[in-house]
Parts: sequence; C-alpha cells; structure tokens
Amino acid sequence: MKKLVIILGFISAILAIVLAVTPLFKIAFVPGIAALLFGILAIYLSKQDSKKSIQLIFLLTIIALSLTTYKSVFDTVEVGNTDELQEKETESQEDAINELEGIELDESDFE
Repeated sequence: MKKLVIILGFISAILAIVLAVTPLFKIAFVPGIAALLFGILAIYLSKQDSKKSIQLIFLLTIIALSLTTYKSVFDTVEVGNTDELQEKETESQEDAINELEGIELDESDFE
C-alpha cells in the first residue's frame, strides 16, 4: 500500500510540474493537491522507511504549486486590436450576402 501511495504521489507531483510550465497552468492545482495528500498519506503509512522519496514528492509539489501560484498572480491577458477583427467579420458578412443574392432558385430545386 505504501509503495502504491508513493508512486501515485510521484505521478501527481510530476504531472503538476508539467502542467505548471504549460499554458494549462491553472489545472496544475488539482494534481498538486493530490500529490500533497499522497505525500501526507505516505508519511502516515511509513514509520522510518525511505523518507527521501516522500521528501522528493513534497519538493516537487511545492515547486509546482509555487510556479502555478506565481503564474496565476502575475499572468496578464492582453487583448489585441479588435477593430481589425470586426472589419474582417463585416467584410465576410457582406461577401456572404453578395454570394446569396446571386443565387436563383427555381421550384424544381425543392422537389
């Protein structure tokens, strides 16, 4: 049981680090918290055995949660110039209207 909890802790901690450095960093809180819980459970299950692996789980989790928190606080979303997008949208609507106006439908088309 202890080995399973340690392995799950490692997987969760590594997944949290990977997600923390990608644009999906806001999702990294979920495996980070799971890694913390697995680390606490591993400490509870182990008496004096291999504390180094448990310490590594906590170190990776702290790094991942620190990166995620930093990016959440200091990440700004910049919106570009929307005037160009609105002009393109208007042009595409006008083109669509012009294409539809040129189509002639007969009653035989509906049969």
